[in-house]
Amino acid sequence: MSNGESGKPAQIWPAQIWWGGALPDLAAVNANGAASMQGWLGIEFVAAGADWLAARMPVNARTHQPHGRLHGGASVVLAETAASVAATMTLDPAAFAAVGLEINANHLRPVRDGWVEAIARCEARGRTTQVWTVRISDEAGRLACISRCTLAVISRDRA
Repeated sequence: MSNGESGKPAQIWPAQIWWGGALPDLAAVNANGAASMQGWLGIEFVAAGADWLAARMPVNARTHQPHGRLHGGASVVLAETAASVAATMTLDPAAFAAVGLEINANHLRPVRDGWVEAIARCEARGRTTQVWTVRISDEAGRLACISRCTLAVISRDRA
């Protein structure tokens, strides 16, 4: 699909995908997740753009595997948290939520300490499913994990 002028693909949705057109309130997102796994692992949302959401997580004893490296499961929790929160923020919050349906992750580089940052970007937004790519990088900006998360869009009365 092309826009006819530049040969670049036409956008499938507007650059601003958030519900209501405003960037997400990150303080509210962090407060909402404080009593869940998000809070337990220290995941915090730190930035948002027109079509992406960023979260970070400490790499410490709570997120380590026994060998002193970031646990792959902790990376998956970070990826699914970033994707599901971002997807939910594209929906009418009174009527819908997004929940994980499938996730995969490729762990590419060990991380021993510091922080990792996840950037979630929407690949597809349908009526009943969304697909998000999440790239997790270490503090030096090196890719540590890449994940794809498919989310089911469900009615809030089913959530």
